[in-house]
Amino acid sequence: MTAERVPDPGVAPGAVDLGAEIAFSDVRELRGPLLVVGDVTGVGWDEFATVDVDGGVSRHGLVLEVDDDLAVLQVLEGTAGLVPGGVWVRFAGRPLQVRVSTDWYGRVCNGRGEPLDGGPPVGGSPRPVAGWPLNPTRREPPREAVLTGVSVLDTLTTLVRGQKLPIFSVPGLPHLTLATQIAARATTAGEGFRVVFAGMGLTHADIAYVRDRLEERSAAGELVLLLNAADDPVIERVLTPRIALTVAEHLAFEHGDDVLVVMSDMTSYAEAVREVAAARREIPARRGYPGYLYSDLASLYERCGRVRGRPGSVTVVPVLTMPSGDITHPVPDLTGYITEGQIVLSPEVDARGVYPPVDVLSSLSRLMRSGAGPGRTREDHLPVAAQVLAALARARQAAELGELVGVAALSQTDRAYLTFRETVERDLFAQGGDEGRPMGDSLDRAWRALDVLPRRELTMLPAAMVAEHLGGVS
Repeated sequence: MTAERVPDPGVAPGAVDLGAEIAFSDVRELRGPLLVVGDVTGVGWDEFATVDVDGGVSRHGLVLEVDDDLAVLQVLEGTAGLVPGGVWVRFAGRPLQVRVSTDWYGRVCNGRGEPLDGGPPVGGSPRPVAGWPLNPTRREPPREAVLTGVSVLDTLTTLVRGQKLPIFSVPGLPHLTLATQIAARATTAGEGFRVVFAGMGLTHADIAYVRDRLEERSAAGELVLLLNAADDPVIERVLTPRIALTVAEHLAFEHGDDVLVVMSDMTSYAEAVREVAAARREIPARRGYPGYLYSDLASLYERCGRVRGRPGSVTVVPVLTMPSGDITHPVPDLTGYITEGQIVLSPEVDARGVYPPVDVLSSLSRLMRSGAGPGRTREDHLPVAAQVLAALARARQAAELGELVGVAALSQTDRAYLTFRETVERDLFAQGGDEGRPMGDSLDRAWRALDVLPRRELTMLPAAMVAEHLGGVS
């Protein structure tokens, strides 16, 4: 809880009473992004503060820890250039807030929400960036598909409105291209669909790429861009996804829009959390990350969903890179515990020239059945998806056997499965980075790929459905 500000004639030494705020000047230590101030009273955890500098521009901070009369702040702009004797810290008596309104649509801002597009600061009512707790009994189960326009995702790992579905990638793969493609092409049934894109730790070349790729949707007033550069203060990276989700919650639950939040790269976020924890001299856990990384990630991912009695929704697609392709690394490992499936990008698929290089047999959307099928996408969607996945699993076995005995020694059926894999990757999975496909087109492509297989192998499809889409027996 944040302490109330009660004007007190007996202000502590080193403090100046400013009515609603109290300024303290006893700066004990400056360490990386952290500032330690002493002789403080009435200061609470997560409180917002302003750091006034003699002859310089004021900076901003958040209280990380309070111990007796000491308060530890993380300074958003960093502590470089600060001198203990020339610093005053003013505590606001409230957590960090961001102003929210529909004025966010079409805006491009940095990771702290400050405009990069030359426009005025975004106005509106203030909201804490940590968000408001959501009563679990008021949650509605996710349902209805969010169509990304990417065939392999829409067909086999359908994203559902209100779901959290991460993308696991490896450095060097086109995960940023896929993230921006989803942000540019995603839609839902009906109107009022919007996108919030939060980029973290991006190079300036990546920022230019993202702005260029999403310019059309931004100009249409359907997009909010928050872009944190790799050379921006590390603390800003910790705030970027929280500001993005705060904006999304307002637009969804108070304005009634369906909002997709794409966050890339969550590994950069986790490394920022680790850097701050190291500066605080916390005892590290797995691979140097703090022990609370799980709850920290959950505090972000769990802000998605639908609320009973309100039309809007928040759907979250976090994108993260797995160092050395290690899916047991703490960031993907903990993310997998919290989220409802995963989309895995594969270097092997990428080497075959397929974009997006999705390893469909390692990917899963646990809520797909809530958003796909009759009345939602198409009646044949779920059976077709099941048959394609089963055929790809058999094709993988045939390929492994072919490496041992040679493709010529395989049975005719096994060779048909290898042909199926080539066909489905070429005609269904592979598509242009700027291309958006309707769901009907994607399913029709899946049927054409299945036509390569003998009819007796299509065991997961009803005979009437096979006859309708593929004709007679072959």
